[in-house]
Amino acid sequence: MSATASFSLSSLSSSTLFPNPRHHNNLRLRRNCIPIRSSLSQDDLKRLAAEKAVSSVRSGMVLGLGTGSTAAFAVAKLGALLQSGELTDIVGIPTSKRTEEQALGLGIPLSVLDDHPRIDLAIDGADEVDPDLNLVKGRGGALLREKMVEAASKEFVVIVDESKLVDGLGGSRLAMPVEVVQFCWKYNLIRLQELFKDEGCEAKLRLTDDGKPYVTDNFNYIVDLYFKTPIKDGPAAGKEISSFEGVVEHGLFLNMATSVIIAGKDGVSVKTK
Repeated sequence: MSATASFSLSSLSSSTLFPNPRHHNNLRLRRNCIPIRSSLSQDDLKRLAAEKAVSSVRSGMVLGLGTGSTAAFAVAKLGALLQSGELTDIVGIPTSKRTEEQALGLGIPLSVLDDHPRIDLAIDGADEVDPDLNLVKGRGGALLREKMVEAASKEFVVIVDESKLVDGLGGSRLAMPVEVVQFCWKYNLIRLQELFKDEGCEAKLRLTDDGKPYVTDNFNYIVDLYFKTPIKDGPAAGKEISSFEGVVEHGLFLNMATSVIIAGKDGVSVKTK
């Protein structure tokens, strides 16, 4: 079960937003919630969630920089805080070439996981969030690097708008990605579809706009799984997918999120385990 905190849009301290789960397993905060204007767009909501997460970044931190439209707002905010001098001496570990290019353009110092195997905080978006804070990620194509960086982080904070909330993973009926090697990719596509036949799964090779196979930063392909019903057992599904030869990584991020920041029409809330 998770605890939910709703609050106004003023900034919170690091200890409030990102409690150490070993000491605050049953955190319950009660704050007045200021409703968000109904005229705000989905991008506006993403920006609010991103800025709330960044408000607890401190100078000197090593940060995991996520990939995707929501994470891009967080990276942009970090760049602005560096330029204003409000933040200093941070180091970013990007999860994709796209994020790397954005961060470099904003003057954010970057490094790699090899040189910083212990990351203070990772901030990233998600494609789906279930009630237990398990995630589907990777529709932006960066699932392998995202999982590596976020697994190495002391705190992994997820930022979403309320449209990403689902009752069960796969419940949005949108893609759950699986990164596979190019060699005999169709063989694995067929095996993945058969694995989830009870969920009415349809497996498709991800293509670019010009009809060519999408190639990840790691030179692999992506097979997207579309479910008619949610995945029954996430841990078992992840284990089965990973057991296939030629599968590199999957988009089920289970028991990884420390906190999820959600922006919706009723305000911004934080859910923690």
